[in-house]
Amino acid sequence: MSDITTRDQRSRRKEDRREAIIDIAKRSFLEQGFAETSMSTIAARCGGSKTTLWSHFPSKEDLFQAFVDRLVGDFSEALDEALLTGGGTGATLKRFGDVFLAKILSEDARALKRMIACEGHRFPALAKAFYERGPARTRERLARYIADEMATGRLRVGDSEIAARQFLSLCQAGCFSDVIWHRVGGPSSTPGRDVETAVEAFLRIWGKSE
Repeated sequence: MSDITTRDQRSRRKEDRREAIIDIAKRSFLEQGFAETSMSTIAARCGGSKTTLWSHFPSKEDLFQAFVDRLVGDFSEALDEALLTGGGTGATLKRFGDVFLAKILSEDARALKRMIACEGHRFPALAKAFYERGPARTRERLARYIADEMATGRLRVGDSEIAARQFLSLCQAGCFSDVIWHRVGGPSSTPGRDVETAVEAFLRIWGKSE
């Protein structure tokens, strides 16, 4: 067996081990919260030593950041695909909104949001890591697209950051709000309808008048 093959196998094993640690940490963070999750507990659940765990993640904060990066990784790729031009501004925003709302309504995303809401004030670095890796990146990605649409004349020229905030807020005004606040009787609308309404309202504000 060549040295290169051996190194590749070691690298794959190390990466597999890293991903397994993140899987275990994810369950601990979402079920027990950040404060109640310890590196010792994660190491025990992994079946290894704390030294092995620390060789991958020097701190619990580093492990949490890796977990959030994992959670938003596929989401970010899906958002990028949604913003590929095709079908016009309205169709692109509809694709983006559908992906966005589906993700924030997922069980993992809602559990993470609850954890940040409960523990963010005690662990500001925790809240900062989540915000920068999740909501901020989503808004920045959308703002860049909106700025391009403004530059090409398909949307009214204005502050693309404000426009992005408005669209994201519109998407969350229906069933997401109902779910978060545990509306009696369940959500009053559907994700698809909420996004359609958000796109319609957004284009009334930012669309070019003929």
